[in-house]
Amino acid sequence: MTGQQLKIRKHREIRRAFRAAFPHTIPIFAGFWFLGLTYGIYMNVSGFSFIYPMLMSITIFAGSMEFVTVNLLLGAFNPLQAFAMTLMINARHLFYGISMLEKYRGYGWRSFYLIFGMCDESFSINYTAMIPKDIDKGWFMFFVTALNHFYWFFGATLGGIFGSLIHFDTEGLDFVMTAMFVVIFLEQWLKEKDHTSSLLGLALSLICLIAFRADNFIIPAMLVILILLTVIRRPLETRISPSADMAKETEKGGEQP
Repeated sequence: MTGQQLKIRKHREIRRAFRAAFPHTIPIFAGFWFLGLTYGIYMNVSGFSFIYPMLMSITIFAGSMEFVTVNLLLGAFNPLQAFAMTLMINARHLFYGISMLEKYRGYGWRSFYLIFGMCDESFSINYTAMIPKDIDKGWFMFFVTALNHFYWFFGATLGGIFGSLIHFDTEGLDFVMTAMFVVIFLEQWLKEKDHTSSLLGLALSLICLIAFRADNFIIPAMLVILILLTVIRRPLETRISPSADMAKETEKGGEQP
């Protein structure tokens, strides 16, 4: 196969990955575009040029933190406060990163962007999506991340440019992302053969919500879920796919000493 043929084949693989990834991000577009637009408008009415939401949506790409950053920019310079605030708001990404260690490994420069661009929505899609065997997984996850990043950037930039001209009631708009996560959870529930991990996650989250209240329960809940699922990982995997373990044992039994 010539170099030109390899290039053509590579381009086809990339296009197939893009076409496979795009439909998964359409629900994200609705939420990100409107929330990004709201963020851009918020920056505009707070006295900032559209350059600020445009650059911050590219470099920070953390929706909740970008909203908080507006107040940090308007207040006194306090880098320690900014660091602590960022750590508390985005601590959940530590757990996302641990979950994606294997999935994001071995894709060269794309791995760096996948790590940088990992948000709640990209994590949910890349972790749960059933990627067809003929689709390059690295490019699929890259396009999921890049498209979600673009949606946020696009909305934030438009909001910053036209913020002074657009006036609408944004009350309740934040529920768009909550509703989207409920849908993602339900889709994952339907795909699961065993619902133990999902039920544990719900139960432990509820317990932590009662114990730590709504403002402080996320990090304790994720820690408890991570520890418990790590402890029961092996028996859980065995119960979900006993046939795989039986096949391994058969292969071992068939090996010659």
